[in-house]
Amino acid sequence: MRIAVTGSIATDNLMTFPGSFGEQLIAEQLDRVSLSFLVDDLQIRRGGVAANIAFGMGCLGLKPLLVGAVGDDFADYRSWLERHGVDCDSVHVSRTRHTARFLCTTDEHHNQIASFYTGAMAEAREIELQPVADRVNGLDLVLISPNDPDAMFRHTDECRQRGIPFAADPSQQLARMGGDEIKSLVEGAAYLFTNDYEKALVEQKTGWSDEEVLERVGVRVTTLGPKGARIDRKGEPSIHVPPAPELGKVDPTGVGDAFRAGFLSALAWGASLERCGQVGNLIATHVLEEVGGQEYKLGKQGFLDRFSASYGPEAAAEIASHLSCHYA
Repeated sequence: MRIAVTGSIATDNLMTFPGSFGEQLIAEQLDRVSLSFLVDDLQIRRGGVAANIAFGMGCLGLKPLLVGAVGDDFADYRSWLERHGVDCDSVHVSRTRHTARFLCTTDEHHNQIASFYTGAMAEAREIELQPVADRVNGLDLVLISPNDPDAMFRHTDECRQRGIPFAADPSQQLARMGGDEIKSLVEGAAYLFTNDYEKALVEQKTGWSDEEVLERVGVRVTTLGPKGARIDRKGEPSIHVPPAPELGKVDPTGVGDAFRAGFLSALAWGASLERCGQVGNLIATHVLEEVGGQEYKLGKQGFLDRFSASYGPEAAAEIASHLSCHYA
């Protein structure tokens, strides 16, 4: 299954605030907030939604096609991704802009305040998907994750026009989009990925009910944080997938990206939707246990052991023959 992952490619600057954001907010003055947080730690990590997802898929033995825009400072990052199984030949390199930057501060309750510098990502709108498809003899699915908004609209429209199945993952860009823009990204998607807050935001901004969304997409996947994930299809009972227990909580950055990586990988294996959610949950757990979206290592036996402990030996046996982890 040939999957193209479109979206942001960035460097993450991750900081930790040893307190609670909520305690710093004054209810009567939320219209004029002026705050500065003295942070205890700074970690610089490789990131970006599309790159995180592609990395996870590569670690599970797939060869995802990364599609996005970067600066000429991408060489080391490109080498890292290619060593982990990611096809970077369709990444656009800007001549004038730096690779995007994500700056995020996390408090003691894992709440986050973040900013994103677009940089070269603005040029993603120039990327045409057909040359990508021609290079690999066709695409089976295109994931359209947070990116330059014009790039997201262009990729979605091109998928519709060319009959390429696509998965909508608007997540962080929902905040800046209106209802009609969100509708244009969601309508006709084979898969729609959001977390539970974003699910409500989609419904609020579009005016669509949950049932009306299901009329317009094939599969709706909603991540629920510590409660796992839910998978819905029109006319079918919901599938609730419990979370995979974590060894410890370190940083939530990239957890949603990891879930998508696992889900899409299992989808490419031909696994059931329940198994897709389970693989997604376990990859997400690996990310939660590290600082950064690409700092975890997957070994086949270790992964299967944790999968079996979380979801049972029969479930583990179903995915064992497909699993081909990057690390031993």
